[in-house]
Amino acid sequence: MLIALQDITFEFGARTIIEDSSLHIIPGDRIGLIGLNGTGKSTLLRIINGEYTISKGSINKIRNLSIGFFNQDLLSFETDDSILNVGMTAFEQALKVEKELEELTAKLEHSQDEALLHEYSDKLHEFDTLDGYNIRHKTATVLEGLGFSTADLERPYNQFSGGWRMRVLLARLILQQPDVLMLDEPTNHLDLPSIEWLEKYLSNYSGAVIIVSHDRYFLDRMVNKIVEVYQEQLHHYAGNYSDYEKEKVLRRELQQRAYENQQDYIRQQERFIERFKAKASKAAQAQSIAKRLDKLERVEQVDGGPSKIRMNFSVDKMPGKILCTLDNVSKSFGDLHILKHAKAEINRGDKIGLIGANGKGKSTLLRVIAGTEPIQGNRTPGHNVVTSFYAQHQLEDLHLDNEILEELKSCGSGKTEMELRSLLGCFLFQGDDVFKKIRILSGGEKARVALAKVIISQANFLMLDEPTNHLDMNSVEMLIDALGKYEGSLVLVSHDRYFVSKTANKIWEIVDGEIKEFKGTYTEWEEWKKRQALAAQPPKPDKKSASAAASVSAPAPAQPVQAPANTPSANKPIDKDLKKELQKQQRQFQQLEQQIAGLKDKMQLLEADLANPDIYGDKQKFLNAETAYKKATAELEKANKEYETVFEKVMELEEKMQA
Repeated sequence: MLIALQDITFEFGARTIIEDSSLHIIPGDRIGLIGLNGTGKSTLLRIINGEYTISKGSINKIRNLSIGFFNQDLLSFETDDSILNVGMTAFEQALKVEKELEELTAKLEHSQDEALLHEYSDKLHEFDTLDGYNIRHKTATVLEGLGFSTADLERPYNQFSGGWRMRVLLARLILQQPDVLMLDEPTNHLDLPSIEWLEKYLSNYSGAVIIVSHDRYFLDRMVNKIVEVYQEQLHHYAGNYSDYEKEKVLRRELQQRAYENQQDYIRQQERFIERFKAKASKAAQAQSIAKRLDKLERVEQVDGGPSKIRMNFSVDKMPGKILCTLDNVSKSFGDLHILKHAKAEINRGDKIGLIGANGKGKSTLLRVIAGTEPIQGNRTPGHNVVTSFYAQHQLEDLHLDNEILEELKSCGSGKTEMELRSLLGCFLFQGDDVFKKIRILSGGEKARVALAKVIISQANFLMLDEPTNHLDMNSVEMLIDALGKYEGSLVLVSHDRYFVSKTANKIWEIVDGEIKEFKGTYTEWEEWKKRQALAAQPPKPDKKSASAAASVSAPAPAQPVQAPANTPSANKPIDKDLKKELQKQQRQFQQLEQQIAGLKDKMQLLEADLANPDIYGDKQKFLNAETAYKKATAELEKANKEYETVFEKVMELEEKMQA
């Protein structure tokens, strides 16, 4: 047991966040912490981290437990140091020993004191034990896995935007390898390749991991337990997020059945009490039943769950068949070429998911389609196209002095105040929140207001850049439902694979400056990519072809030629020295045969490793496998040459024996 939270209660003023709840964390746990926004997920992480004090219960941790906590507060960190050096601060002790070695080296240049030499030797051993020679390589591997280029590693940390800084701090936290790693919305700052890299890394992480995330795909692949913060309680479920959804439905059904059965029992007992309480012969019995009812532990009725309010897009006019055509379009930023003579067409009814790594030009392509980005080539808009564009930079169009409700009213959608308030409720603005000024809202809150404006815009063509970043799971589901019923067309950029899989009917990817289109859902695209990767792998030889190849690369051992009994050599005295040498060469020949067979088996295993796409997610594993394969290839080549040399010697000696 790493951490035990036993019957804890935590309160903010008069509000209870968690009451009489327990949580036990053991090595190997992968816990997904879920719940509606504001229910206390991040609060629970801070309780575990020791930042908040509980009002009741106990928290026990093993001695010297290390906890790593990834959250938005880390952005207060500032430095002009390179991101490589920031990442390397994870190895605090190794860096300390390295500095001490530098100081000792400087002293030894002027003195050969034996005590200094001993100290230097001890420090070298400690540095080696801490794997100090590899900390630079380890840091670079993790940073590059999270999307940084090799050239980026020496750039100052302060030159990067907030999202990229969070990646650096995530890398540092990963490199520290704490016993318990707590991640609060880690995928908000990552593109798809980086999320996939993080998934592979965490799959092999030796400590416990607690994840707060609205990314269902990420939770499904990462966690083996779900803890839901709901109605001030911690509810535990075994399995991943999909397992949790099934189990929760079953639990709710059982609870509702138990509630209904108990209510029937209570009504029956109350009728008995009411009927016989005034009758002398039954009064004592009625009183006894009343006391039992008072002590009865009541089963709670199942509540209605999260809000079922539905978002609805309305389309004012029907566009033509083609909404936008790009022909021979090129776009560059200095030496960075985003599009090179690219072609694409968006048709009425298309719901396109634009995917790929950060820096490939997804947001640029959205602006090209919208006509707000200068290009070389032709962009032809369609007939009757009414566009609405949602992106982070669109927040500048909000009127800061307006209240939230007033901002939506100004769009001229014709919706009533009640309809607008219901819509804002989907975006987590409840009650008097709708009267807040835009000026005082956080970045995430402004983003939700901007997205609400898109929904009521009556546009027939939507462009959405990361629309789910500031929504909880319930709101994402409402948005998915609305986009599913939307009669217009759209192009969206999102790192949320579940969202893309539920909304897009086409996938676009920018590859070498071209727009590659896949006609199908994201799930179908993933399956297609897997088939492409398998098809690109070299075929595995079957046993027959392998043995045939072995006979070609390594000649079969020559059988000693026996002289016929009637030949003169049959009666010739045997040269003992010659026979001894022949036997020696034959033994060496057999050893080489065995060595070659072993090397071929080893190479087959290494080829299988290199053919596995998962190995490319871990740079160190790939380098190790590639080095081992090259080494085995060289050894096999050397063994084959020795094999041929020994074979010739055996043939030569056998000829001499026959002479």
